[in-house]
Amino acid sequence: MNENKVDVIIVGAGPAGTAAGITLARANKKVVIVERGSFAGSKNMFGGAIYDFPTCDLYPKFREEAPIERINKEHRYIINDSKSSVSLSYKKNDTENSYTVIRSKWDNWCIEQAVALGAYFSPKTTVRELIQKDGKVIGIKTDEEEFFADIVILADGVNSLLAKQIGLRKDIKDSQVAIGVKEVIKLPKEIIEQRFNLGENDGCITQIIGYPAKGFTGLGFMYTNKESITIGLGINLDELGKNKVTPNELLNNLKNHPNIYPLIKDGELIEYSAHLIPEGGFKAIPKLYGDGVMVVGDAAMLVNNVHFEGTNIAMLSGKLAAETAIEAIDSQIFSKEILSEYEEKLKNTSFYKDLKTYKDIIHIVHENSSQFLGYYPEKINQFFEMFTQTGYIPKKSLFRKYIKQFIKGRSFSRLFKDIGLFIKMFLGILK
Repeated sequence: MNENKVDVIIVGAGPAGTAAGITLARANKKVVIVERGSFAGSKNMFGGAIYDFPTCDLYPKFREEAPIERINKEHRYIINDSKSSVSLSYKKNDTENSYTVIRSKWDNWCIEQAVALGAYFSPKTTVRELIQKDGKVIGIKTDEEEFFADIVILADGVNSLLAKQIGLRKDIKDSQVAIGVKEVIKLPKEIIEQRFNLGENDGCITQIIGYPAKGFTGLGFMYTNKESITIGLGINLDELGKNKVTPNELLNNLKNHPNIYPLIKDGELIEYSAHLIPEGGFKAIPKLYGDGVMVVGDAAMLVNNVHFEGTNIAMLSGKLAAETAIEAIDSQIFSKEILSEYEEKLKNTSFYKDLKTYKDIIHIVHENSSQFLGYYPEKINQFFEMFTQTGYIPKKSLFRKYIKQFIKGRSFSRLFKDIGLFIKMFLGILK
């Protein structure tokens, strides 16, 4: 028997890979998780929040034992122009289903749970290529040696060269990915709770539309941690190139916005990171399986950008791939026909159905970003400036002036087109 042979090899120790690993370890399968970083989470980035589902299924005691930062009680939505903001907030104090975490701590804790159940973890291991025999994936080749398995699960991130190597995906287009940049800014716990009007250990998720990503397909975000604030944005890679602007410029503009800066002022920068984020949605999902192989998480482009959902989908995809692998190992059949069950399981999830629901939205927004994420956020702010204004001019005159400004430079055909696109998106969601 080959001592380098196991039941399953998982490439990547992010949320998807580790979810697959712990599911297999619980079923007493021999599983190896390889990670090119020096530890789980060393190369990963997100905003970031995790949610009860499917976290509870994978880590039943995570609330008591995991390195959670805060319990998110509030969601804020901010529409910016360069000098003002319109805010909408939803807050529910008795909710407990969303938690901020720091990935380097969270991912490391998750891999410890998998290892405790019997999974083998191999950090600082770069997979150069997949080993195939008669069209079936049978292992991996690293810088050091070869390892073999009945099944290989690819959880190696958005730019999965391994999935591309075996023809499961094509080259990613710039329009199908965003670059996310973020900073973690250290502040005292009491200051964070004061500035965000939070109870002790309560958290707030903030999503930012418009400036500084004015006219770009992109959104800003802020998350409150125990003693730090995560602030960042994700911008479509294609539009960055066309507009010749850097993500750092946009992030600095966001941090210096007059209504954002007071929330982070006097803080100490303790972390900066950047990462590619899948943005193609449903239409960018590659083939998810082949003989002896399955693709999960970001490598499978499983991100819902409308709801900022990626980590939870990644974890569930890893879990479902592992469950399919368990069935295949028990039957000793590893063909693509057997592993296609993974895709069927995924199609029956709410996450996949949501991706299908929003299949046209990202494309529509991308094609019309100058209107939806530039012109209209600016006009919304101008409306509230006008609505709250007092002085010698009658409100009727102010309303008329605003309407003239609103349609200035807008042809009626453009306005009707935008209305039609809004209706199309709405009807698409209801289908």
